[in-house]
Amino acid sequence: MPEGRRPSLEELVYRVHETLYLRTGGRIGHRLILVPTLLLTTTGRRTGARRTRALVYARDTDGYVVVASNGGRDRPPAWYVNLRADPRVEVQVGTSRMHAGARPVERGDADYERLWRLVNRNNHGRYDGYQRRTGRPIPLVVLTPVPD
Repeated sequence: MPEGRRPSLEELVYRVHETLYLRTGGRIGHRLILVPTLLLTTTGRRTGARRTRALVYARDTDGYVVVASNGGRDRPPAWYVNLRADPRVEVQVGTSRMHAGARPVERGDADYERLWRLVNRNNHGRYDGYQRRTGRPIPLVVLTPVPD
């Protein structure tokens, strides 16, 4: 968050949600905000530090689909930039953890429109509103579990 900017109520709710999800090992948090949420852990592209974010997801045949909306801001979220540099991620759904590969899906890709409808419907149309806030095409990410 830029220095001096106060977080919105929505951002504060997401922070509390993410903290509960992390601190309870997933026992609380999967559906706390009334939509399915997973924890995505990426590796920082510059620092190498592990970073975890709670993200709304939808299930698809290949795995889980998340949206790099950043709340409709003009730049992508840090987790998206990190997984572009290293697509090996960890995913936690509820208490279940797995390693996964991350595949970005951008507007113009064959599956984009179908996946956009899937995740947007799953999140009550919120992503359409985020897309209207920014000129940046919002990418999706398919997270496919891989064997350990």
